[in-house]
Amino acid sequence: MAYKSDIEIAQEAKIQDIRLIAGKLGLTEEDLDLYGKYKAKIDYRFLEKDKKKNAQLVLVTAMNPTPAGEGKTTTTIGIADALSKIGKNTIVALREPSLGPVFGMKGGATGGGYAQVVPMEEINLHFTGDLHAIGAANNLLAAMVDNHIFHGNEKNIDIRRVTWRRALDMNDRQLRNIVCGLGGKMQGVPREDGFDITVASEIMAIFCLSKDIEDLKNRCAKIIIGYDVKGMPVTAGDLRAQGAMAALLKEAFKSNLVQTLEGTPAFVHGGPFANIAHGCNSVIATRTAMHFGEIVVTEAGFGADLGAEKFFDIKCRMAELEPDAVVIVATIKSLKYNGGVAKEKLAEENLQALEKGLPNLLKHVENIQKVYRLPVVVALNKFSQDTDAEIGMVEEKCRHLGVDAILSEAWEKGSAGAMGLAKELLNLLKQEKPKLHFAYELDESIQEKITAVAVKIYGADGVDFSAKAQKEIADLEKSGFGNLPICIAKNQYSLTDDPAKLGRPTNFRITVRDVTISAGAGFIVVLTGDIMKMPGLPKVPAAEKIDVDASGVIKGLF
Repeated sequence: MAYKSDIEIAQEAKIQDIRLIAGKLGLTEEDLDLYGKYKAKIDYRFLEKDKKKNAQLVLVTAMNPTPAGEGKTTTTIGIADALSKIGKNTIVALREPSLGPVFGMKGGATGGGYAQVVPMEEINLHFTGDLHAIGAANNLLAAMVDNHIFHGNEKNIDIRRVTWRRALDMNDRQLRNIVCGLGGKMQGVPREDGFDITVASEIMAIFCLSKDIEDLKNRCAKIIIGYDVKGMPVTAGDLRAQGAMAALLKEAFKSNLVQTLEGTPAFVHGGPFANIAHGCNSVIATRTAMHFGEIVVTEAGFGADLGAEKFFDIKCRMAELEPDAVVIVATIKSLKYNGGVAKEKLAEENLQALEKGLPNLLKHVENIQKVYRLPVVVALNKFSQDTDAEIGMVEEKCRHLGVDAILSEAWEKGSAGAMGLAKELLNLLKQEKPKLHFAYELDESIQEKITAVAVKIYGADGVDFSAKAQKEIADLEKSGFGNLPICIAKNQYSLTDDPAKLGRPTNFRITVRDVTISAGAGFIVVLTGDIMKMPGLPKVPAAEKIDVDASGVIKGLF
C-alpha cells in the first residue's frame, strides 16, 4: 500500500476559515488578529474578561526518542480530534516549530499523516513571525550591550565576562564561537562572542513563562547580560533595554490559533527545546486553551525525563497548573532500538530485543506514577510491521505496573485511530483530581535539586560536579538564586548524560560541567555532557530535499 506524505495529505485537506474555528470558541472576528484565512492571533488580555472556565489538562510525553520516531505530536493531535469526535469541547496546545530542525534532521512539529495541524507548511516555516520577534529581541539586547561598552562603558562591564549571546533560528555550528567587533576603533570593541539557536535563548523561556506583558517586561529586566569588573551582575534593566524588547514581543505574545485536519481548535505558541531549555509551549497559550475548552491536550518535548520533568517542575510550578492525566507515547520499533536492534532491522520481529528495550518505557511510566503521582496511559503508536506477539508483550509489561497500553493509529486513521486512547483518558479524567507532586522542593540546595532529578527521574546513582560547577553553584546561592527551579540540559536519547547508553541503564552517575543562571526566566540552567545551545546541520540536511515549484507549492517538507 502506497502512503501519501504528510505534506501531500496537508495540501489536499479542506481547511476551514479560521473565523469558523474561532466561532467554536465563542469568538467573533473582532476578537481576532487575522493572518490570512487560516491563522489568527488572540490577545492575552481576553483572559482578564472572564476567568470562570478552567479545563482539564492532559500532558502527552514519550519514551526517549530514537531515529525510528515515536509520533508524540501526531498522537497528541489524534487524541484531541478523537475527544472532539466524542463530543468533548477539546483544544490542543502545541509548541511552534524551529527552522533548525525543519532544515536539519528532526523535521517539523505539526504532527503527521491524518493527525496534523494546518496550514502545515506555514506553521513549519515562518508562521506568524513569533520566532523572528524573539530573535530580534535577543539581538537588540546584544546590540545594546556592545553599544554601551563602545560608548564609554558606564556600568564597567567586563568584556571578558559578557554572558549574553546572539541568537539565530537556524542550525549553524560555524557561529557557535566567534570574535566580533573587528575592523578598527569605530567598528566596536573586539571580544569573543557566539550564537545560540533562538529556541535556546532565555528570551524564548521568558516568552513562554510570562503571564502577561508586564510580567514579560519585568522578566526581561532581570536578565543578567554579564558582570562588571568587580564581579557584580549587570542586567538588561541596568541598560534600560526591557521596554524596547517587550515592544518587539508585543504582537508575538498573542497566542496563535490554527486547526487540526479535522477542525479541532489548536493553539500553537512558543517553542523552547526540551534538551537545552524547558520544552513546553507558552503559559499564555495553555491558559487560553483552558479558558475556552473543556479538555486541553498539550505536549512536552522529547522524552518524559526532559520535557515532562520540566513541564511539571518548572511550568506547572510557576503557572500553578494542575494536570489531570498523562499519556506516554511509545513504538515497538523504538523499544527494539533501545534493545540494541539496528535501525534497518526494526521491522523484523524480535521479542528478545523488545524485552530488553521495554525498561526504558517502564521507567518513564514509573516516574509519572511514583514521583509526580499522576494517572497515566501508554499510547502504543502502531506500525504495520508490529506483530501480535510484540504488541502483547508491551501490553503485558504495562499491566504489571497497573497501566493500560492502548494502540494508536492516528497517523493512518486520524481521530478514528485514537478513539481507544480517548476513551481511556475519559476514564482517567473521571477519577478524583490528582495532586501533583514535584521531584524536589524549592527550598532544597541547588545540588540537592539536581541530584533529586538525576536519581529519581534518570535513575542515576548520584551526581559529580566539576570544580567550575561547584563554584557557580556557590556564587548563585550566595547571590540569592538558590531557591529557583532547575532546568537540566541533557541529551534526549538516553536517561543518562551519554547518548549511547540506551534502554534503562544502571550503575551510572551524571556529570554536571557548568551551571548558569537565567534570572529572567526564573530558573537555573544545568549543563551536562556535550550538550550545546547551537546545533549543527547533519551531513545530508533535510534542506536538500525541500523545494518550491513554479506555482508556489512547497515540496519535500516531510
